[in-house]
Amino acid sequence: MEVRRITINIAGRVYPLNVPAAEEETLRKVGKQIENMIKDFEQNFDVRDKQDALAMCALKLGTNAEVVSANYDKTIQSTNERLAKINHSLNNETGK
Repeated sequence: MEVRRITINIAGRVYPLNVPAAEEETLRKVGKQIENMIKDFEQNFDVRDKQDALAMCALKLGTNAEVVSANYDKTIQSTNERLAKINHSLNNETGK
């Protein structure tokens, strides 16, 4: 697995990272999203402290992750229920 050394700039600080080549694009994209979120918080909520903006980013990203996880769990549960019904129907059909 190829590892690349990249730098990500977040809130005026540079973070050097060693990352798998396959993850480089994702990390750069997420870094830009965080930078955009910080700018948005600073402009729309009169946030002047970078640490406060980063805390708000963490809350927003954490909330988004929880929502996605909950939706995924509901989808899995619903799919399992539908598969159980199909399985039950198929077993009843073959049992006749």
